[in-house]
Amino acid sequence: MTPSPFALLPLCQLPAGSMARVRELRGDNDFCQRVREMGVGESAFVTKVGGSGPFICQVKGTRIALSHNAAMCIMVEQFGRR
Repeated sequence: MTPSPFALLPLCQLPAGSMARVRELRGDNDFCQRVREMGVGESAFVTKVGGSGPFICQVKGTRIALSHNAAMCIMVEQFGRR
C-alpha cells in the first residue's frame, strides 16, 4: 500500500532508499537547533541510505548518521525512492 502523500512518519520508519521532505522537528530546542545546523531543518530533502540505528541519511550531498531517538523526532513526508 502506498502511503498518503501528506502522511507524516518518523525518519526511522522511512524505508531505505526512499526520499522525503522534513516537515516537523520534535524535541527540545537544543535538539532542533542542532539538527538544523546539520542541514536537517524543516523542508530539507533527505534520503535514507540505510541502517537500523544509527541511520545513515543523505542531506544536501552529505551523509550523516542519526541515532534511533533522533530519527524518531524528525517527521518526514515520503515522496519517492531512488
